Amino acid sequence: MSIELNHTIVMARDKHASARFLARILGLEAGAPFGPFIPVETSNGVTLDFADSGGERITPQHYAFLVSEEEFDAIFGRIQEAGLTYWADPYHHRPGEISRNDGGRGASFEDPNGHNLEIITRPYGSG
Repeated sequence: MSIELNHTIVMARDKHASARFLARILGLEAGAPFGPFIPVETSNGVTLDFADSGGERITPQHYAFLVSEEEFDAIFGRIQEAGLTYWADPYHHRPGEISRNDGGRGASFEDPNGHNLEIITRPYGSG
């Protein structure tokens, strides 16, 4: 049997706004509501299902997206257009820089809930 990640639930203060934010930045679409969730599906079929936290404290999570060089340029352009702070590392030690790990490029930024989002053009350890 082949094991694949199918979906994950992303807690948000406003699931609609958070799903739209991620979809806009990544160049994807937020899907129609499915039960209590607003899904954003990636090209490999993994769905991030946004759910309202109901006022509960949100523990920030890390979500990394492997993208092509061309997609990186487009996404990074939208990050800059939105005036988002970005870092070369997920620990936010190198603001205003992109990484060059493994011969690729990467950048981390936060969503409206404090989740750490990362775009990379090469998987870590692939260089």
